[in-house]
Amino acid sequence: MALAKELMGFSSKVFLHNNTFLQKQGMFSINPILVPLENRRIMRLRKGARFPVAAISEDLIKTTPKVHAEKPVHFKVRAVVTVRNKIKENFKEAMLKHLDAINDWIGTRNVVLELISTEIDPKTKSPKKSKEAALKDWSKKSNVKGERVNYTTEFIVDSNFGVPGAITVTNKHQREFFLESVTIEGFVSGAVHFPCNSWVQGKRIFFSNKTYLPGDTPAGLRKLREKELINLRGDGKGVRTFSDRIYDFDTYNDLGNPDEGVELTRPTLGGSQDHPYPRRCRTGRAPTDTDMHAESRVETPLPMYVPRDEQFDESKQNTFAIKRLKAVLHNLIPGLKASLSANNHDFNRFSDIDDLYSDGLPVQDEILKKIPLPQVVTKIQECSQGLLKYDTPKIISKDKFAWLRDDEFARQAIAGVNPVNIEKLKVFPPVSKLDPEIYGHQESALKEEHILGQLNGMTVQQAIVENKLFVINYHDIYIPYLDGINALDGRKSYATRTIFFWTPLGTLKPIAIELSLGPSSRSKRVVTPPVDATTNWKWQLAKAHVCANDAGVHQLVNHWLRTHACMEPFILSVHRQLSAMHPIYKLLDPHMRYTLDINALARQKLINANGIIESCFTPGRYCMEISSAAYKNLWRFDMEGLPADLIRRGMAVPDPTQPNGVKLVIEDYPYAADGLLIWSAIENWVRTYVNHYYRHPSLICNDKELQAWYSESINVGHADLRHQRWWPTLKNNQDLVSILTTLIWTVSAQHAAINFGQYPYGGYVPNRPPLMRRLIPEESDEADLEYGNFVADPQKYFLNALPSLLQATKYMAIVDILSTHSPDEEYLGERQQSSVWSGDAEITEAFYRFSAEMRRIEKEIERRNCDPTLRNRCGAGVLPYELLAPTSQPGVTCRGIPNSVST
Repeated sequence: MALAKELMGFSSKVFLHNNTFLQKQGMFSINPILVPLENRRIMRLRKGARFPVAAISEDLIKTTPKVHAEKPVHFKVRAVVTVRNKIKENFKEAMLKHLDAINDWIGTRNVVLELISTEIDPKTKSPKKSKEAALKDWSKKSNVKGERVNYTTEFIVDSNFGVPGAITVTNKHQREFFLESVTIEGFVSGAVHFPCNSWVQGKRIFFSNKTYLPGDTPAGLRKLREKELINLRGDGKGVRTFSDRIYDFDTYNDLGNPDEGVELTRPTLGGSQDHPYPRRCRTGRAPTDTDMHAESRVETPLPMYVPRDEQFDESKQNTFAIKRLKAVLHNLIPGLKASLSANNHDFNRFSDIDDLYSDGLPVQDEILKKIPLPQVVTKIQECSQGLLKYDTPKIISKDKFAWLRDDEFARQAIAGVNPVNIEKLKVFPPVSKLDPEIYGHQESALKEEHILGQLNGMTVQQAIVENKLFVINYHDIYIPYLDGINALDGRKSYATRTIFFWTPLGTLKPIAIELSLGPSSRSKRVVTPPVDATTNWKWQLAKAHVCANDAGVHQLVNHWLRTHACMEPFILSVHRQLSAMHPIYKLLDPHMRYTLDINALARQKLINANGIIESCFTPGRYCMEISSAAYKNLWRFDMEGLPADLIRRGMAVPDPTQPNGVKLVIEDYPYAADGLLIWSAIENWVRTYVNHYYRHPSLICNDKELQAWYSESINVGHADLRHQRWWPTLKNNQDLVSILTTLIWTVSAQHAAINFGQYPYGGYVPNRPPLMRRLIPEESDEADLEYGNFVADPQKYFLNALPSLLQATKYMAIVDILSTHSPDEEYLGERQQSSVWSGDAEITEAFYRFSAEMRRIEKEIERRNCDPTLRNRCGAGVLPYELLAPTSQPGVTCRGIPNSVST
């Protein structure tokens, strides 16, 4: 009775809103109803009830037919809509903005919202819907200059509406807008959040942050969930327009441009055993005129299609635009010089390279004086003062000559921009896996006498057993293409093997380099550490050839193939098969940002025929064929996780007593040591997440969306390798944790480790030349002019073997762009709308713990970089290893782990 008096104090009527009762056998609910309280007695349910109970009017039971006849109560709820403004507008956009404001004020064209309930209307057999409501004050706020603008509107819903699970947003304006979020206030259950982060033109549907496995989808949302996925898949036909949001697969048949000549023809990658490759996003462009199987090209400044929400936002676009402008200015004078002279304009002195970082490129040059208006060039330099100048790369910022030392050359194998190719030496001499019937017998030229004097008294076998010998082996990757590469103009290359010894000081030392030419010559030689001036320069040239090999494999295999191309099919299939309501979609969402757009830009400017990669790297026109061969012979998804990769390379051994289940063979291996911290944090976060939503393995097996995603990623996205037995199964929680951890690791930490150090290490071309133009002269060719030039001026010979001025500046410009963090970067442990991206408080709290772990790891990395016992990351002139430090400021910082592959 006390409860009845309390309720009487509030109102003459009480609104009981969607109370839900749990029975032992199942669930049932009582719809919101009005209960008159005057002169009513309150009856309590018996004590023996086994489910939560509420006080219910006795008269309610007696007069049920009368109460059901009552009309539902109508009440208002409020929507707060957050729209992100454009920073800069062109004339057309400004005009459309004003027209939209006028039409919105008149009421002829506006933005209309409609709420959709999670429940089905029993009369219409379709989801319950609110009445449509237009956003208020769009015209009044059209001139607001803030980054974000909040608009409001109100809906009238009845007490039977239930909880909103979706909202439609119809943009009747001529201009699209970027919708960040919608929040609905006024329901008894609390605010309902709709994270959107999407461009809106026409009619769109968005789901709340509530997560549902497919089998748990509320009745009111089931058909909408299926329909949205069907729309995102498209029908595989037609040319895509830039407002489309369609995700589909295609082969890499757009790298060449056969209409411009046979020299620009390139094989299609994907769809054949000769050139297998992952699939990329389909654009549907027409075929070329000369080859019906090749897709026509779209050249800059015209954009390449990617689904609208995958395109760079304005901040990212501005960062790229500024960097591209600097790249144009950096290459302006070298380009002029190259066009006015047949000479490649080599570097002749080291001071020529130093000038790039001090004054930019000098215009007082005999070649430039030939320009009819030399004052124009002078004016360009005056107007762009500072822009022609390159930033000093980190590799020479602390010690200008560090790159010349053997210990630094070796240190970069475990703490540089490509620390993922070094392996424990298991057999000496190394053995080739190439088919001898095709490439001949490829016995190594390495002998014990080449390295025995460098092993501190050990035998070779003893050094192998005690984990003292390591190798970077590019022999089998390059040999099949060497004859073709060396026939290219301005390209000279070897296939290299480099042997390293782990010294008692805890550092690596290069002790032998094997240099092999192509199958046609079968020439092999071994270069060992120098003993005099002549052998010193030969040793420097040999190391430079190793670096050129390394730069090619790093860019074509470890960077582009493994972290860009191989991830694209998984991303495409996420959008095609996983609803935005699916928990795994929400988990992966921040790790897919911008990847499709950066990959499309790469096809347009980097990896295409005669693009930047072919122009600047040793393999030239064979670059993407090498990438395809690596996909066929080397890439395995089950080995892309860090612990598995380290074990495969012999750089770690299984050890169940260690936190990550592995023990490093080299403890001071900065990439691996820091990487295992990051890997463990990702894995723990993913395990918590997966176990929260999948309480039993049967839920994973019966999740039709999840299984369709994984199946399509393999059977369509990686169709050329779909029959490989190494693909992991997806049958239980551990399978899913392993697959997701590998994906997140690859697109975040793995990509960061091999991307953001490209300019800090490669911006000084002698440290890491992307190509070589001269072989090492043989002493037996003393009468040869090349050998004479080498002996007469070895410094000039060395510099002339490096890329030309134009090649070097073009390469420096592109790695500068790729190494840059944009201001809108989201780092591992961060995500948009961090408090409302998930409707599950337990998951939100788990994510905050993951974020805290990232901060702890960052402090641990800082501590390690100050530990003098860790000589590979701390010491005089030694760069600290920060490529796996989670956060960064904008710019080229040589640190920071973005959530996704975006550069």
